[in-house]
Amino acid sequence: MSVKEGWKGRFFEDFELGDIYPHPLGRTVLTVDNSWFTLLTQNTAPIHFDHHYSAQTEFGKPLVDSTFTLALVTGQSVTDISQNVMANLGWDKVKLPNPVFEGDTIYSQSEVLDKRESRSRDNVGIVTVKTTGFNQDGVVVITFERVLMVYRRGCAPAIARIVLDKTP
Repeated sequence: MSVKEGWKGRFFEDFELGDIYPHPLGRTVLTVDNSWFTLLTQNTAPIHFDHHYSAQTEFGKPLVDSTFTLALVTGQSVTDISQNVMANLGWDKVKLPNPVFEGDTIYSQSEVLDKRESRSRDNVGIVTVKTTGFNQDGVVVITFERVLMVYRRGCAPAIARIVLDKTP
Protein backbone atom coordinates (compact mmCIF):
# COMPACT_ATOMS: atom_id res chain seq x y z
CA MET A 1 0.00 0.00 0.00
CA SER A 2 1.25 3.47 -0.79
CA VAL A 3 -0.13 6.70 0.61
CA LYS A 4 -0.89 9.29 -2.04
CA GLU A 5 -0.82 12.91 -1.03
CA GLY A 6 -4.05 14.83 -1.70
CA TRP A 7 -4.53 18.26 -3.25
CA LYS A 8 -3.14 20.93 -0.93
CA GLY A 9 -4.27 23.97 -2.89
CA ARG A 10 -2.23 26.64 -4.59
CA PHE A 11 0.49 28.65 -2.93
CA PHE A 12 1.50 32.15 -4.01
CA GLU A 13 4.12 30.82 -6.43
CA ASP A 14 1.49 28.76 -8.28
CA PHE A 15 -0.64 31.69 -9.43
CA GLU A 16 -0.03 33.15 -12.90
CA LEU A 17 -1.75 36.17 -14.43
CA GLY A 18 -4.56 35.14 -16.76
CA ASP A 19 -4.96 31.63 -15.33
CA ILE A 20 -8.60 30.51 -15.18
CA TYR A 21 -9.67 27.88 -12.66
CA PRO A 22 -13.04 26.21 -13.27
CA HIS A 23 -14.01 25.22 -9.73
CA PRO A 24 -14.83 21.53 -9.46
CA LEU A 25 -18.06 21.49 -7.45
CA GLY A 26 -21.52 22.78 -8.24
CA ARG A 27 -24.18 23.21 -5.57
CA THR A 28 -27.97 23.12 -5.84
CA VAL A 29 -29.58 25.75 -3.62
CA LEU A 30 -32.33 24.26 -1.48
CA THR A 31 -35.29 26.04 0.08
CA VAL A 32 -33.89 25.31 3.52
CA ASP A 33 -30.54 26.93 2.56
CA ASN A 34 -32.30 30.13 1.61
CA SER A 35 -34.58 30.19 4.67
CA TRP A 36 -31.87 29.35 7.19
CA PHE A 37 -29.29 31.74 5.77
CA THR A 38 -31.77 34.59 5.49
CA LEU A 39 -33.06 34.16 9.03
CA LEU A 40 -29.59 33.42 10.47
CA THR A 41 -28.36 36.76 9.14
CA GLN A 42 -31.54 38.55 10.31
CA ASN A 43 -32.53 39.58 6.80
CA THR A 44 -36.22 40.35 7.20
CA ALA A 45 -37.05 40.84 3.50
CA PRO A 46 -40.00 38.48 2.89
CA ILE A 47 -39.01 37.97 -0.75
CA HIS A 48 -36.47 35.43 0.53
CA PHE A 49 -38.61 33.24 2.82
CA ASP A 50 -42.31 34.01 2.36
CA HIS A 51 -43.58 32.02 -0.63
CA HIS A 52 -47.01 33.70 -0.57
CA TYR A 53 -45.44 37.17 -0.58
CA SER A 54 -42.85 36.37 -3.24
CA ALA A 55 -45.50 34.80 -5.49
CA GLN A 56 -46.93 38.32 -5.83
CA THR A 57 -43.64 39.79 -7.13
CA GLU A 58 -42.47 39.91 -10.73
CA PHE A 59 -40.35 36.83 -10.01
CA GLY A 60 -43.30 34.75 -8.79
CA LYS A 61 -41.14 32.85 -6.31
CA PRO A 62 -38.54 33.48 -3.59
CA LEU A 63 -35.21 35.01 -4.51
CA VAL A 64 -32.14 33.47 -2.92
CA ASP A 65 -30.49 35.86 -0.47
CA SER A 66 -27.68 37.54 -2.44
CA THR A 67 -25.24 37.25 0.47
CA PHE A 68 -25.79 33.47 0.37
CA THR A 69 -24.81 33.55 -3.30
CA LEU A 70 -21.66 35.52 -2.44
CA ALA A 71 -20.77 33.07 0.34
CA LEU A 72 -21.48 30.00 -1.79
CA VAL A 73 -19.44 31.12 -4.79
CA THR A 74 -16.59 32.25 -2.53
CA GLY A 75 -16.69 28.82 -0.89
CA GLN A 76 -16.61 27.06 -4.24
CA SER A 77 -13.38 28.88 -5.06
CA VAL A 78 -11.50 27.90 -1.89
CA THR A 79 -10.05 24.64 -3.21
CA ASP A 80 -8.39 26.51 -6.09
CA ILE A 81 -7.84 30.03 -4.75
CA SER A 82 -7.67 30.28 -0.98
CA GLN A 83 -6.94 26.85 0.46
CA ASN A 84 -3.68 28.41 1.68
CA VAL A 85 -4.98 31.84 2.62
CA MET A 86 -3.49 33.86 5.44
CA ALA A 87 -6.14 36.57 5.21
CA ASN A 88 -9.00 37.55 2.97
CA LEU A 89 -8.50 41.27 2.32
CA GLY A 90 -11.83 42.01 0.68
CA TRP A 91 -14.39 41.72 -2.04
CA ASP A 92 -14.85 44.48 -4.57
CA LYS A 93 -17.02 45.16 -7.61
CA VAL A 94 -19.72 42.67 -6.53
CA LYS A 95 -22.36 42.49 -9.26
CA LEU A 96 -25.56 40.44 -9.27
CA PRO A 97 -26.75 40.61 -12.90
CA ASN A 98 -29.40 37.87 -12.60
CA PRO A 99 -31.37 36.37 -9.72
CA VAL A 100 -30.77 33.00 -8.10
CA PHE A 101 -33.82 30.88 -7.26
CA GLU A 102 -34.31 27.92 -4.98
CA GLY A 103 -33.51 24.83 -7.06
CA ASP A 104 -30.82 26.52 -9.16
CA THR A 105 -27.45 24.81 -9.29
CA ILE A 106 -24.54 27.23 -9.05
CA TYR A 107 -21.11 26.70 -10.61
CA SER A 108 -18.15 29.06 -10.69
CA GLN A 109 -14.71 29.88 -12.00
CA SER A 110 -11.97 32.36 -11.13
CA GLU A 111 -9.41 34.26 -13.18
CA VAL A 112 -6.13 35.56 -11.76
CA LEU A 113 -6.04 39.33 -12.35
CA ASP A 114 -2.97 40.30 -10.36
CA LYS A 115 -0.30 38.98 -8.03
CA ARG A 116 2.44 40.79 -6.21
CA GLU A 117 4.91 40.39 -3.41
CA SER A 118 3.72 41.52 0.00
CA ARG A 119 5.49 44.69 1.08
CA SER A 120 5.11 43.87 4.79
CA ARG A 121 5.36 40.07 5.06
CA ASP A 122 7.92 37.67 3.61
CA ASN A 123 5.73 34.57 4.05
CA VAL A 124 2.82 35.65 1.80
CA GLY A 125 1.96 37.29 -1.48
CA ILE A 126 -1.11 39.26 -2.58
CA VAL A 127 -3.38 37.72 -5.22
CA THR A 128 -6.39 39.33 -6.91
CA VAL A 129 -8.96 37.17 -8.69
CA LYS A 130 -12.23 37.76 -10.50
CA THR A 131 -14.76 35.08 -9.68
CA THR A 132 -17.88 34.42 -11.74
CA GLY A 133 -20.83 32.33 -10.60
CA PHE A 134 -23.39 31.00 -13.04
CA ASN A 135 -26.44 28.76 -12.92
CA GLN A 136 -27.18 25.44 -14.61
CA ASP A 137 -28.11 27.27 -17.82
CA GLY A 138 -24.83 29.22 -17.96
CA VAL A 139 -26.49 32.47 -16.89
CA VAL A 140 -24.11 34.65 -14.85
CA VAL A 141 -25.60 35.34 -11.41
CA ILE A 142 -22.65 36.98 -9.62
CA THR A 143 -19.22 38.43 -10.34
CA PHE A 144 -16.74 39.89 -7.90
CA GLU A 145 -13.09 40.64 -7.42
CA ARG A 146 -11.37 39.30 -4.34
CA VAL A 147 -7.99 40.21 -2.87
CA LEU A 148 -6.23 37.84 -0.51
CA MET A 149 -2.92 37.10 1.13
CA VAL A 150 -1.74 33.62 0.16
CA TYR A 151 1.05 31.75 1.90
CA ARG A 152 4.24 31.04 0.01
CA ARG A 153 5.17 27.40 -0.39
CA GLY A 154 6.76 26.13 2.83
CA CYS A 155 5.36 28.99 4.95
CA ALA A 156 1.82 27.78 5.70
CA PRO A 157 1.01 26.33 9.12
CA ALA A 158 1.19 22.54 9.24
CA ILE A 159 -2.03 20.56 9.09
CA ALA A 160 -2.12 17.47 11.27
CA ARG A 161 -2.25 14.34 9.13
CA ILE A 162 -2.51 10.85 10.53
CA VAL A 163 -1.89 7.87 8.29
CA LEU A 164 -3.22 4.70 9.80
CA ASP A 165 -1.19 1.56 9.25
CA LYS A 166 -3.40 -0.86 7.33
CA THR A 167 -1.13 -3.90 7.70
CA PRO A 168 -2.56 -6.82 9.69
